[in-house]
Amino acid sequence: MMNLGTITIEMVVGFFALFFLTKILGKTQLSQLTPFDFISALILGELVGNAMYDPDVHIWMILFAISVWGVLMFSLEILTQKSMKFRKVLEGSPSIVIRKGIMDRKQMQKNKIDINQLQNLIRQKGYFSMREIDYAILETNGSISVLPKSDNQPVTRQDLNLPQQKTTLPVTLIMDGTIIYDNLSTAGIDEDWLMNELRNKNIHSAKNVFYAEWKQDEELLVMKEN
Repeated sequence: MMNLGTITIEMVVGFFALFFLTKILGKTQLSQLTPFDFISALILGELVGNAMYDPDVHIWMILFAISVWGVLMFSLEILTQKSMKFRKVLEGSPSIVIRKGIMDRKQMQKNKIDINQLQNLIRQKGYFSMREIDYAILETNGSISVLPKSDNQPVTRQDLNLPQQKTTLPVTLIMDGTIIYDNLSTAGIDEDWLMNELRNKNIHSAKNVFYAEWKQDEELLVMKEN
C-alpha cells in the first residue's frame, strides 16, 4: 500500500506538471475545444490519475508520461498552424446547415445533428423561428454562428445616419477593495484622481468599494461593499 507522503508528493508534482503543460500549449476556452482536444485532456488526466495510485510508478515516470504527451500535443499544434490540410483533418471544417433560409439536410446528417438540436442552438443565439435565419454555420467545436435575414438584423448607427462614436474599453480600477495600479496607468489617471472621485461619492477608502470601473467620457462606476 502506498505511503500518504508519496501520494502527496506525486499529486503535487503532477499538478504543477499539468499546469506548466497547459501554459505551454496555450489558452483555449472549453467552448473552443475540438473533439480531439477533449479526448486528449481526458487521456492526460487518466495517465496522471492512474500513475499516482500505482505503487510501481515513480515520480519520474509521471513526468516522462506528461512530457511525451505534451510534446505530441505541441507538435500537433504546430502542424495545424503550418498545414491547412492537416488542420482540416484534425479539427474539421465548419458546415453551412442553413443556406438562404433553407436547412441543408445533407450537412445536418453529415454532422449528426437533427432539427431539434439545430433549433436549440439557434434559440441560444436569440432567434426563435427558422424564418428569421438566412445562414447558419455549425462550427468545429459544436457551436453555431447565425446570420439573420436583413429584416431581423439589429439597427446600427449607420442605418440611422448617426455620427460615429469613439469606442473605448472600460477599465477596472478597484476590485474587492484593492486598487489595481496597473489599470490606473492604462486609463491614464492617478490614485489622487480616483480617491477624489470616491470622496465625491462619500466614500473615503478604497476598501469600502467592491468594484469600480472607469470609461472615458462617462461617470466612474462604483459599487460599494455590502
